[in-house]
Amino acid sequence: MSKLRESINIASIKRNAAIWLCQGSSPRRLALTLALGFAIGCFPVVGIPTALCALLALALRLNLPAIEAANYLVMPLQLVLIVPFVRMGGWLLDSGPYHAAKAGALLHTSPHELLSRLGGFAGHAMLAWLVLAVPAVALMTFALTLLLRRVPALATAEAGD
Repeated sequence: MSKLRESINIASIKRNAAIWLCQGSSPRRLALTLALGFAIGCFPVVGIPTALCALLALALRLNLPAIEAANYLVMPLQLVLIVPFVRMGGWLLDSGPYHAAKAGALLHTSPHELLSRLGGFAGHAMLAWLVLAVPAVALMTFALTLLLRRVPALATAEAGD
């Protein structure tokens, strides 16, 4: 009996979460919200994406739970993509190898030099992220809009948008 009750509760929770995430959104608006959450979730500075998603959701009147859910879903990618973003940013700025392979050498520099180098790495990573995020948001918004238009609960909301 408890297994049946537990499965009913889980199904109820999933249904309520889906309603909550889609509430008041057309497929196009929800697709934009999710695409922005996915892209911002990959922002290469740890700790920034959650606040950035919240500010963007409030400023653009997007679905806050949906954008944060997308952000948290891709959060593991954020850590995986930091080094490729730094390398791509270095390549875009033609700054050479930037001594990225000599990370141990950073431990033997002055604090000022360390902060300067880390700031340079962060700048490279953010540039690369920006170059990739803009077209990625456009493509994801298009693809997700097509997908979300097939959701019956969202089809009725599209008429009002």
